[in-house]
Amino acid sequence: MLRRSISPTVLLKVIIGLCLGSVLVTGCGPRLVGALTDPAKAMKPIHGSSRPALRDDGDVESLREAVRQSLAWLETEPPDREFVFGPRTVTAAQQSGSLRRLLDLLADDLTPDVLAERILSGFEVLESVGAADGAMLVTGYYEPVIEVAESWSPEYAVPIFAAPDDLIGVSLESFDPRFKGERIAGRLEGRRLVPYWSRAEIEDGRLTGRALALAWGRDPVDVFFMEIQGSGTLRFPDGREIRVGYAAANGRPYRSIGRLLIDEGKMAREAVSLQSIRAWLAAHPEERPRVLRHNESYVFFRRLDGPPVGSLGVPVTPQRSIATDARLFPPGALAFVRTERPMLSPDRRVEWRPVSRFVLNQDAGGAIRGPGRVDIFWGRGADAELAAGLMKQPGTLYFLVPRSAHRE
Repeated sequence: MLRRSISPTVLLKVIIGLCLGSVLVTGCGPRLVGALTDPAKAMKPIHGSSRPALRDDGDVESLREAVRQSLAWLETEPPDREFVFGPRTVTAAQQSGSLRRLLDLLADDLTPDVLAERILSGFEVLESVGAADGAMLVTGYYEPVIEVAESWSPEYAVPIFAAPDDLIGVSLESFDPRFKGERIAGRLEGRRLVPYWSRAEIEDGRLTGRALALAWGRDPVDVFFMEIQGSGTLRFPDGREIRVGYAAANGRPYRSIGRLLIDEGKMAREAVSLQSIRAWLAAHPEERPRVLRHNESYVFFRRLDGPPVGSLGVPVTPQRSIATDARLFPPGALAFVRTERPMLSPDRRVEWRPVSRFVLNQDAGGAIRGPGRVDIFWGRGADAELAAGLMKQPGTLYFLVPRSAHRE
């Protein structure tokens, strides 16, 4: 439809104009140039005594599953496709070979210390450079369960929309490699590509006749946070459940409502979490529409036949899949994260426990930008929600590149 309506030359001019004006997508404009968006500068080698121990504290079967999913994706890619690991470059074939060898190691049920030793013998360790100050912020996300009905009623009045038929998504990388990992979304007005409807416009009815409601939610805050998580389980009144995952977004920039509440003096920075924002919105229902509409980004969903999937189109594995900036870090790659997570003690107090484990880079997110951010998928349930809601922790992120790909 797009090619018949507007020429590629005109479209490219529109796209570049929109990007340079930062109209539709976070990350366009000057931020596309420089260290923070150059994958060759996103990691640094680790040598000698600085090399981390890489002692895994998770279960082996979840790691096997995550590796299998990365392999499933890599084996659909051209064997000569290149992936940038900071100063290193490897092909899809090299990546696949290294992960297959890792699966062979995992079949032996090695102790964490022996596994680390074997992995270090086959992989070079690179560390993310972190943010401008060198810090790495580690957060979490999860699969929420929300109450829905099949049809609208005064009790269930919040639509969960499939992607509308007039939404056009464009990969900027297809037009210019400088825009790697960048996308915009819009709609046509005659022969012009214009920004898609904002959250407020969608909530005011702009999608009538253009999008199918997969279900109707009871609580607008539940639906809003499911959008941020990117997937969820819909639970109907009869107990039946279906899973939904990310289908598309309206292309508007993600704007944090937590940041809004901090800037307005309504919450202290250290108090902001998923749980505290929920509590604040429940205590101030008159403010809820304005605060939620502050985030113009709107996510559309599709029905899933299995578990949640990440940006690679393969299922994400609880406690093993991570989301990073797709412009900087290689998709499907083996990584290692060190941080801490919250857990409830028997007397219902929050305790922070260390996390040290191998993970696979299988997802991305609109708020996960730059080399100083990583988001861990925790799965579903109370513990997962707690981690996703409270984690804003310092940490360290390492990537492992096959030694055979080392460039002297």
